[in-house]
Amino acid sequence: MTILPDPAASQALLIGVHDYESMPALPAVERNLTGLTGAFTDPELWGLPPSHCVALSQPPSAQDVLDTLSRVALRATDTLVVYYAGHGLIDPYSDELYLALPGSDQERLYSALPFEWVRRAVLDPRIGARHKVVILDCCYSGRALLGGMSGTTQVADHALIDGTSLMAASAQTRKALSPPGEEFTAFSGELITALTEGIADGPPLLDMQTLYRHLYTELASKARPLPQQRNRNTGGLIALARNRAHADHIAHRPQPPVEPSPPSAEPSSPQAEPSPPPALLAASTPAPTPDARSEDQPQPQPQPQPQPPAPRQHPTPHAARAADGQSSPGSSASVRTRTIAVVSAALLVAGISTTLALLNGAQGESDNGKSKDGVTEATYNAAVGHVLKPGGGKGGTLKFVSSIDADSWDPQRGYYGFVANFARYYTRQLVTYDPKPKGTVLTPDLATSKATITDHGRTYTYTLRKGVTWEDGSPVTSEDVKYGIERLWATDVITGGPSYLREALDPEGTYRGPYKDTSAKGLTAIETRGPGTIVFKLPRPNGDFEQMLAMIAASPVKKAQDTKAKYGLRPFSSGPYKFRSYQPDKSLELVRNPHWQPWSDPIRNALPEAIRVRITGGQNSVDSSLTSGDGDLALGTGGLGPATRARVLSDRDLNKNLDTPRSGLVRYAAFPQTVQPMGNVHCRKAVAYAADRRSLQTAFGGTAAGGDLAPSLLPPGIKGAEPAFDPYGVRKNRGEPDLTKARDELKKCGRPNGFPTTIAVRNDRPSENDAAEALTSALARIGIKAEVERFDGARTPTLVGVPNEVRKRGYGIVIANWVADFPTGQAFWRPLVDSRMRLPSGNVNQAEVDSPTLDKLLDKAVAETDPNTAGETYKEINHKVSGEAYYLPFVHGKYVSWRSPRLTDVHVADVYGGYDYVRLGVRGA
Repeated sequence: MTILPDPAASQALLIGVHDYESMPALPAVERNLTGLTGAFTDPELWGLPPSHCVALSQPPSAQDVLDTLSRVALRATDTLVVYYAGHGLIDPYSDELYLALPGSDQERLYSALPFEWVRRAVLDPRIGARHKVVILDCCYSGRALLGGMSGTTQVADHALIDGTSLMAASAQTRKALSPPGEEFTAFSGELITALTEGIADGPPLLDMQTLYRHLYTELASKARPLPQQRNRNTGGLIALARNRAHADHIAHRPQPPVEPSPPSAEPSSPQAEPSPPPALLAASTPAPTPDARSEDQPQPQPQPQPQPPAPRQHPTPHAARAADGQSSPGSSASVRTRTIAVVSAALLVAGISTTLALLNGAQGESDNGKSKDGVTEATYNAAVGHVLKPGGGKGGTLKFVSSIDADSWDPQRGYYGFVANFARYYTRQLVTYDPKPKGTVLTPDLATSKATITDHGRTYTYTLRKGVTWEDGSPVTSEDVKYGIERLWATDVITGGPSYLREALDPEGTYRGPYKDTSAKGLTAIETRGPGTIVFKLPRPNGDFEQMLAMIAASPVKKAQDTKAKYGLRPFSSGPYKFRSYQPDKSLELVRNPHWQPWSDPIRNALPEAIRVRITGGQNSVDSSLTSGDGDLALGTGGLGPATRARVLSDRDLNKNLDTPRSGLVRYAAFPQTVQPMGNVHCRKAVAYAADRRSLQTAFGGTAAGGDLAPSLLPPGIKGAEPAFDPYGVRKNRGEPDLTKARDELKKCGRPNGFPTTIAVRNDRPSENDAAEALTSALARIGIKAEVERFDGARTPTLVGVPNEVRKRGYGIVIANWVADFPTGQAFWRPLVDSRMRLPSGNVNQAEVDSPTLDKLLDKAVAETDPNTAGETYKEINHKVSGEAYYLPFVHGKYVSWRSPRLTDVHVADVYGGYDYVRLGVRGA
């Protein structure tokens, strides 16, 4: 329960240094003290008596600071607040944080105040304060710049005081700004504004976790350094002011000092109006890179089952940072407070028991127009687990927008996830996925049924439906299916695309492809028995073969229409739509295929009259098109950018158009075993236990948009995943590190005092860089000194994808991500842990796993035709991979997505990690 501390029993000490003998002046710091004093002593906010709020400006010595702190602290019996603004210095030998005084400089650290002394003073057993808050407004870049404040590393962890709430102005390698021309420093300015103006739609009392999320989001929207917070016990619930923007504030009058304020209101009943959506953090769609199977190129993805609706909570602000680093300037104070307040219940820092339930949003049935099978009223997350506005009619133009073009619209070459989803408008496959909002079940498409499997899992036979035609009216035949698949072997012409079918049907690589092999037989592993029957003969069983046939790479191609390398400019349609025009990097338009017969297609609704894609070249342009009504849906699973998320989430008329699907992506750190000491399992486990998973989650965008905490690598929705499997206590500890176990593992690995290592991270992924900093900070607490090395993201396949380069550069930790090409353990695990798939270049097995046991388990699971039996083996693999700590999983990804109010028949398809495009309709202008 949150209550306002008794002002008569509380004390605040505000320390500020704005003028230095040998470092740049920080004139805004002096105004910080004035602004905070006014906020803390305002009777309508907290009402500290003026004598209880001591502003110590320009303290001449460490003794003056500590004497004043001791005097102030001994008078506090309820809450003690200690604030410092100025330059931060770091001891290059001990990494100890120093608070600069007027006569301090980096060369004379003895002239500064060690933060450890402040920590000890606050922990003095003579102090009777029940709550302690420490706020540090200084940056840690390592040098002082005009308009910035000097730097350090590992600040939040050095500064942490048990049983309190600590808030630091920036991450360890980021500058905390003092922008020229602004009244306050960047961080303190947002804090003062929040305290004095309040947070619209926020809770009645502004506690530390609410303030943190507000500051994080505001600073992120302005592309300014992001704060950090650490709480112990109930530290996040310590309130510093009444919320002036809260609807009940008028009813609150200054109370006698001995009377605490009323507690925060309890959650509304389930019948109340829908809660604002949870936290808004999501990765923006980045520009494509050659990184194999990164989030830029997601194929069909598995998704967990939706969660039941959670009771409404008072909104607590959350933060935002896009994966591509795009931010927009801040807005006025009134817009700012509206923006933050509606970002509800992320609780990424506080250990609140209802966090996981709340973060799934308004899924499941409710009283908001939802029925068992559909949802008639647009609400937040209405399309997750249900069909929104089912039964739409035909007509209209469906308008997509995208910041990037497809890698190729050729079905045999396309590998981006949105291409796999979109290409089903003009391609068909023998089997595909059941068009329902739940599950990843295969169902017939071109074929009349799923395969007849014989010969101990090596022969698959299909009969084609009658009435399936090309756009010229000619029938789609078994020869067309075979020819389309054969094109995958023409790797000198048909570049890109997945290789699964080549590996399954021709593992020795003897076939040369249809352009070089002109024989009548073609690929002997595929037989056609008349126009309506096709047979696949595998050299060895593969239980996921039908999953491979469900990929667009298995689409038929009519030989007479094959333009080889140019086919992606104008594919010939076997689906309900055909190409009308295509301008690469500009636009694409599909119109109806007049020869498509609805009765021959059980999958595609084909409701729109036309489908248009506009390629804008930028995330901001995509967001603007969506929210203005110029676009209905964004291609891909990148989600909205941070500024747009904040704006639409704050508007109750707009946030009903949002969903937060799970993308199927897992973000993690790999431990290359050939880089010592990562070859020792106990050293790897020490890192796993020491990692602050909540800080890592925050770096990627928080729970709703960055993802759920990942207790193991295998994501939900793939058979073998176990929600209760938590080998490192990630969920049990709510993301907190287990330092005791981490230190025990260090002893077992022979490095009781820690060790040095290097974290490799792509320089074009801000969220990954933030994660690297968070991990560095956490590891420092057990003596592991990690240096962050940033590399050009475009060099991923030739740098961290080259084991020799990884060893040469000493990358002991590599931050990466992975998403399965289809929703089974084979597609997920083989690239990550199969020793036979380690490549000299473009390697995905960055942990360099070389385990005969895992290889045998993979072979066993792959050969199994029963998916449930295979799932038991994949579960065993997950346990072994977790036990050996080859990888440190961070989050299972999510994002915030916009859907136009015009859309009908909308649902998130688990297998695609986004909306099922071919079921969509449009209604109205």
